[in-house]
Amino acid sequence: MKKLTGIAGKLTLGVIAFGLLLGIVCSIVGYREFTAVLEQQYNDSAYEIAQAAITLLNPDKFEQYLETGEIDEEYLEIQARLDALVNATNATLIYVEKVDTTDFQTVTYIYDSVNKCTGFDRYPLGYTDKGVADIYVNNMKNIVLKGERATEYLYYYSEESGAHTTAGLPVYDSSGKIVAVIGVEKAMTHLEDARNAYVRHVILWTFGAIVLFIFVYSVFLRRGIIRPIKTLTKEAERFAKTNLPPRDPMNITQKDEVGILAQAVEKMERDIVEYTENLTAITAEKERVNTELSVATRIQANMLPSIFPAFPDREEFEIFATMNPAKEVGGDFYDFFMVDDRHLAIVMADVSGKGVPAALFMVIGKTLIKDHTQPGKDLGCVFTEVNDLLCESNSEGLFITAFEGVLDLVSGEFRFVNAGHEIPYICKKNGKFAPYKIRPGFVLAGMEGMRYKCGETYLEVGDKIFQYTDGITEATNGQMELYGMDRLTAILGENSTLPPGELLPAVKRDIDHFVGEAPQFDDITMLCLEYRARMED
Repeated sequence: MKKLTGIAGKLTLGVIAFGLLLGIVCSIVGYREFTAVLEQQYNDSAYEIAQAAITLLNPDKFEQYLETGEIDEEYLEIQARLDALVNATNATLIYVEKVDTTDFQTVTYIYDSVNKCTGFDRYPLGYTDKGVADIYVNNMKNIVLKGERATEYLYYYSEESGAHTTAGLPVYDSSGKIVAVIGVEKAMTHLEDARNAYVRHVILWTFGAIVLFIFVYSVFLRRGIIRPIKTLTKEAERFAKTNLPPRDPMNITQKDEVGILAQAVEKMERDIVEYTENLTAITAEKERVNTELSVATRIQANMLPSIFPAFPDREEFEIFATMNPAKEVGGDFYDFFMVDDRHLAIVMADVSGKGVPAALFMVIGKTLIKDHTQPGKDLGCVFTEVNDLLCESNSEGLFITAFEGVLDLVSGEFRFVNAGHEIPYICKKNGKFAPYKIRPGFVLAGMEGMRYKCGETYLEVGDKIFQYTDGITEATNGQMELYGMDRLTAILGENSTLPPGELLPAVKRDIDHFVGEAPQFDDITMLCLEYRARMED
């Protein structure tokens, strides 16, 4: 057992497994290629029989036979010749049938010759079969409509007669019209024996090659790998007990990977000793950084409105928002505030990048947007001014996708501006959430001198607006599938009647269910505003 669990045993077993796998792969590939060649030969033989059988027929009398159902001497003579042909060529069946071109699934037999060794029953003149399989229907169309041989190679297997191949050709009358289809079924009697013999030969040769290789390989394995690795193992055990660098070299002079490994082990031992001496200082520094990140997380969370209901004295609207950062601090942010007594502003934005740089840039962007949003000021001008200010202090090359909207609580007018951000969803009263397509605009801090345009729409009492960041649609599960807008649209539609405070948790639960145990790669931020009543002017 020890030899099998050691490295020599494992490498040997690996070689055996590889040899067996190679033999299996070669057997499978060769088996398929060998089978394909034999099957093609049998199929070509079936077509040769079909060509020969056509020469025995008198197609001009097919309609007469089918209409009257009467059999004359010529019919019997042709039937006898077909019977002789099916037995002489060792075919299973030779049949001639007329195809109903209305559905290509109904065929009427004119001749049916059965090999006497099969024991099958012969279909009489005029027998109709209405259960033709789909693959035969496609072949019938190709034969009857185009006058060509069957396009699909037909193969099937039965317990009684083994593997079979089939052939199908059109039958023309003297005027050149296709009046019937002739089919030949031929048993591939030697197919199984030939395939089994091929597999046996491959297995025997593979086994012999493996035995010979293992003998030569074991000698090389012991001299070139096992002995040096044992030396390395003893040195590793010594270092684990003493935690001291090596005093004497291991004298492994090989120039291959084992020699390189020995040098690496010696260097590693010296590096570990040095690293251990500095570990305390490194750990203390890491704890300090974690403490500062924890403080930064709390500071960022406190900067976003997080007390709900946010405006308990306002009956005109209800608003709710959440932000779940992917790291300790994130780049997404939302905001909502009263511009004046009758105007409510909402902001949703996403800073490129993650971590502390994105969080700092988020603070700047959030502050600038709020400071520049003034009563009566065009939102396009707000983003134009904010963009120029962000470009002046953007040495890191960050940018912000942002959406801001201002709702007039008296008239229901909703004015908005979009800087490369996701389009919002709007739910009309008693309806369902649907994407509200607007022009995306250019991102903030991407280029100086950009001009942004303000759009507008009107909300009725009972309407809702849902806005979010791409952390939702790009949430990824363990199979690397994206959550996507289709799933977001579906979950919003299922919960359109919920108030904002219940809608967002429902969406988050659906995202968590989709993602499962996969890590969160991006911040997940969303906001919902419901217009509940008009403000008196």
